[in-house]
Order: sequence, then structure tokens, then C-alpha cells
Amino acid sequence: MSSIRMRLFLILMAATGVVWLSAVIWIQYSTRMEVNHVLDRRLQESAHMVASLIARNGGVVGEAVEKLAHPRPHILPEGGPEGYSHELICQVWGFDGRLKSESDGAPRARLADDAAGFSEREVEGETWRVYSHIDTELGVRVMVGDALSMRERLVRGVILGLLAPALAILPVLAALIWFAVGRGLAPLDRLARGLAARPATDLSALDLPPGPRELRPMVSALNGLFRRVNSARERERSFTAFAAHELKTPLAGLKTQAQIATIAPDEATRNRALAQISTGVARTDRMVRQLLDMTAAENAAETSGESGPEQDGARLLADLAEGLHGLAAQRGVGLETRAATGLWRTRQAMLLAPALRNLIENAILASPPGAVVEASMACDTQEVRFTVLDRGPGILASDRAHVTERFWRGASSPSGQGSGLGLAIVAAVMERMGGRLSLSPRDGGGERAELILPAA
Repeated sequence: MSSIRMRLFLILMAATGVVWLSAVIWIQYSTRMEVNHVLDRRLQESAHMVASLIARNGGVVGEAVEKLAHPRPHILPEGGPEGYSHELICQVWGFDGRLKSESDGAPRARLADDAAGFSEREVEGETWRVYSHIDTELGVRVMVGDALSMRERLVRGVILGLLAPALAILPVLAALIWFAVGRGLAPLDRLARGLAARPATDLSALDLPPGPRELRPMVSALNGLFRRVNSARERERSFTAFAAHELKTPLAGLKTQAQIATIAPDEATRNRALAQISTGVARTDRMVRQLLDMTAAENAAETSGESGPEQDGARLLADLAEGLHGLAAQRGVGLETRAATGLWRTRQAMLLAPALRNLIENAILASPPGAVVEASMACDTQEVRFTVLDRGPGILASDRAHVTERFWRGASSPSGQGSGLGLAIVAAVMERMGGRLSLSPRDGGGERAELILPAA
């Protein structure tokens, strides 16, 4: 349902209806019990009264019954608005099985059996509730009864008397509920109007409303969202500024070297300029690729890569190493991989590959000629470890807290190499994949870098 106000209104009306229906059922039940109890007591008292009148009149049955039965039409006139005339009847039967006397309107058929107490019997199409009193001294059975239909009419009259005003009040109650719901949602409407009036550039925190505390979690969540959006926007601004600055330097160098190559007075000068151009192009290409990798890592959805095909971890490592053998050979560095196939497979190869490639690239660029970079994969029931070992200068202790920041170059970084994005990309990928990056000094010199991922 699109309207919260309508939803709350219907819920409250339904709850009110259920409460009223329950009340009607309970009142009907309790009223029926009370009416039956009162009328049963009336039957008992009437039967005992008839017996006492018979005893006082010396056992003259007819006169005693007349004193009870004949005045009744004057109290409840027949055909009156209540329609209760002749609903209370009386029969007096002797122990000899003969009908001694009866009240006006009483049927000729026997109302009850010989047993004393209450019973119900259908006589002449009407069901009667009968109380039988046995007087052994007088030798009579006094049977007094009333119609069950009369009791039902009494109960129905009580219920209808309650329902009529309730139904009349229902429209008023509905209007009050509608008004109350509207008033209750007014703070939410004010919050919505305030958000609609804010400019898109305003990401400042909302003031906590002094009204309902139920709005405070929503306002707190919105403020958290504003903080995250503002942080992402600032990150993008700084990313763009840093990227423009980092690209400006190699591009300026390329332009200068191209001009030198154009006006070079000899072949040696021209070749040096062309070599510088080649180096600058390679550096710029790596930086652009890393910028794209960083964007993909930071903007990937939580399920990024899970819909891709499964790829063996050892195969992924081998493919990356094969692609980097040219760089290693150019720098005179060996590259070895150790990983058994079939140990671990992933659907997130598109995320994992840039992280591994940047680790291996950093190790190659940091290693001196003649050194060997070792890349391996190990797996157990809990986690998977990709380990990259080099014999470079390592990371200074003062730089370790900053090496995963974007565009950070440590004091040990070779001049003119790297963009300061490699480890930032690795950290972003690990955050997305639920893993972690571990950097530690290697025994004998160099650095030990590990990507630790859940095995599941």
C-alpha cells in the first residue's frame, strides 16, 4: 500500500472492529448466561410460590393457580409492545397422572417428565424451559416454564441496544482516527518537506527533531548517509585532482622528449629521447590502468564478480605471472610461481586479478637485477593465502601506516617509478572480498605481502 496514513488508518479501524466484535461476543455470552440465571431463578420461585399457595388454600389446586396465573395478563397485556404475554406458563399435575390445573395459554400436553428440577421440552412447536417442583405432602407436581424464544429475544434486544449507538458512533470514530493518524505523521511530513527544500550540494547533518523519538533513527541514518556521500564526493574530488597531477608530469615529459627527438642534432640524442618517450608511455599506461582498477574496486557492488564463471586460483596466478614475465625480464628479475591446481576456485577473479597483479608488479619494480620474485598460493579449510616475496628495500616502519593510501609514495620507492596506487587498489579489493592485506618484512631483506581470503 502506497500511503502510510491509509495503512495506519485501516489497521486501527480493523483493530477497533476486532475489539468491538470481541466485546459483542462477550456481552452476548455474558448476557445470555445472566438472563438464563435470572429467569431460571424466576421459574424456581414461581413453582415454589404456586406450591405454597396450594398449601395455604388447603390443597385446592384450581384457586391457587388462578391467583398466580390470572393476574398476569393485566401485568403484561396480550398484544402489548413487548410481545411477552403468555410466555410464562404453569401446570399442576397430581401423582395420579391427571392435570389438576393450568394457567392461561398453557398447552394441554405435559411440560416435563416426573423428575424434579430443570428440563427443556418442545411442546406444540415451542421449546420451553421448565422447572418441576414435587410436593409429596400435597401430592402434586408444579411445572412452571417459559419459552426459549422469549429469552433469545431478550438477549437480542440487549445486543441490538448496544450495537445501534456503536454503529452510529463509527463514522465519528473513523474521522477521529483519520485526524489522529494525520497529526501523528505530521513530523514525518515536515521532515520530507525539509529534505525536498535542501539543495543537492547541502550534505550537512540534519538536526534531530525535538518531537517523536521514532524519527531519530531515521534522521541518524540519513545523517550517516550524508556523511558517506560527502566522504565519497571528497574522495572523488581528491582522486581526480591527484590523477590530473600525476598524469600531467609524464605527459609534459613526453611532450619535451618528443620535441627533443624532433630537433635532435644526432642519432644518439634522438634515440635517448625515444627511449624516454617509451618509458613515459609505459608509466602513463600503468597509471591509467591502475586508475581504472581503483575505480572498479571502489565502485564494485557487494556481489561483484559472483555471477562470473568459476576460475581456479592457481590458474589465475599463473596467467598473471605469464603476463608480467616481460616486465620481469626487462628489469633482469626472475619470477617464480608455486600453486597446485584444484585447491580453490573463485567467481571473483575480475576483482582478485588486479590486486594480485599490482602486488607482483610492485615486487618486480622493487627488486634489484638478479633477484627472484616468488608468488605462491596455499589453502586450508579456513582461508586462502596468496603470498608474494621480493628482495627489494622493503617498507620503512614510518611508511607502513600510509602505504595503502592513494598516491602515497614511501621514502624507499625508486624515483620515477610507481603511482602510489598499487597497494591502495589491493586494500580496496580485499575490503570488497572480505579479506585482508598483510605486509611484513622478509627474513634476509625484502618484503612479504599476503592476500588472505576466506576459503568459502
